[in-house]
Formats: sequence, C-alpha cells, structure tokens
Amino acid sequence: MSSKTVFQGRIIRVETAQMRFPDGRSAEFEMVRHPGGAAAVALDDDERVCLLRQYRPVAGEWIWELPAGKLEPNEGPLFTAQRELEEEAGLRAADWSPLGAVWSSPGIFTEVIHLFLARGLTPVAGNHEEHELIEVHWLPFSEALARARSGEILDAKTVIGLFRAQAFVTEPEMLT
Repeated sequence: MSSKTVFQGRIIRVETAQMRFPDGRSAEFEMVRHPGGAAAVALDDDERVCLLRQYRPVAGEWIWELPAGKLEPNEGPLFTAQRELEEEAGLRAADWSPLGAVWSSPGIFTEVIHLFLARGLTPVAGNHEEHELIEVHWLPFSEALARARSGEILDAKTVIGLFRAQAFVTEPEMLT
C-alpha cells in the first residue's frame, strides 16, 4: 500500500511498509530489499563437491558455503552463478541444471536465491573480491551431505542446494 525507505546501503534497502493481507486487514512491516542471488553446486567427475570455507564477519566465524553471490543489475541468475563459480572457486562448468529457488528469510528479506547444479568442470583463474576471505575445498559429495544432515553446515542455501542436487542426480524428474 505504501512504503518509506529508512536506510539505503550499497546492497540493501530497508523499508517500513503498510501492507494489506489477502483477508483485507493491514499492518506495518519492516523489510530488507535485496537484489537476490545465485549459488552453484559444483560436482566433479569423481563425485566431489566444491565447498568454500568462508569467514563471515556477521556470523563471527568460518562458514561452509557453496560458491554464490548477489545478482548484479540486468544480470540473470544463471549468469550470476557462472560468474561466482569462476570468481570464488576458479571453475567453469560446461553443464548447468536449475535446482529451483529459495527465499533466504521471507519474514524480513525479499532475497531469493537461485540454485544450480554445475558439472563438466574445468579450472580457470579465480578472482576473490577484497572483502572475501575464502578457502576452496573439495569434499566427497556423500561427506558434504552428511555434514549438512549433522548440522555442521549451517548455511541454508548450501544445505538446500546439496540436497536438491542429490535429488536431481538420483531422480532428475523430481525437480522438473
């Protein structure tokens, strides 16, 4: 119905908004507008997955994650996933399969993350951004799934991406 910007940052915009529910009631909400992102589950021919161990200042710790990043203006999700796989992991993939999208936190964020399975991998020169502290690791896919199940991997897009990739690899018709 109406909104007011209370903060405009480099990536996000915070708004307060008066919104109407489908049943006619209205209420004020706070929302964080984010351009969205894309992530790649990169599987090699030996059934290993590329995971990043990345220091995240907001979490105050190292987090296991898929190569991922935000959508740039006029950039589609697949292009973002391809760009981030190259920049963060130093990889290019010949085969890409969509694994669907997820809301990161729909109670407050507009961010939608698009997930892709990347195969047919070849190494290229990576190019981390100055605000990134990243280690590239290769784990057996089964071990990565076990870490996601046990709670060792805490990043939601990574957990969902790994399990959707497993479903796609074992039953591709499940995600179409």
